[in-house]
Amino acid sequence: MDSGAIGRRLRRRLAFGAAVLAASGAFTLTATGTAQAAGPAGCAGREVKTLPFRTGVTHVYQRNGYVCAVTVARDPGAARTMSVSVQARGNRPVVDRGRYRFHAGPVIVHAGHRCVWIKGAVGRYSASSGWILC
Repeated sequence: MDSGAIGRRLRRRLAFGAAVLAASGAFTLTATGTAQAAGPAGCAGREVKTLPFRTGVTHVYQRNGYVCAVTVARDPGAARTMSVSVQARGNRPVVDRGRYRFHAGPVIVHAGHRCVWIKGAVGRYSASSGWILC
């Protein structure tokens, strides 16, 4: 195997490892010393809801009046249609839809104290929350 092929293979593995770490989430400490969840793919705050479905799961986070959602595939790999949307009551939904390998989102909306409706999909399977966080 030539050195170019080894380099490409190493870069692919490093990229995959970074994506797995981002999707798994991590805990960070705030200045006050309380644990805050740093969600998959960049959602901050505490996880308030998970919407599992056959091909993935949509994680919902809340912090300071903002709601963030991300849909993560259960079996990452080949690119396929994924989406995530957050709609604050009285507003239009904010949507991230496309062909992704690992996750769709994050989608962040300022909801204040309004109810939100979350939807997530991977392939032909999906989940919908109904009005929550009222």
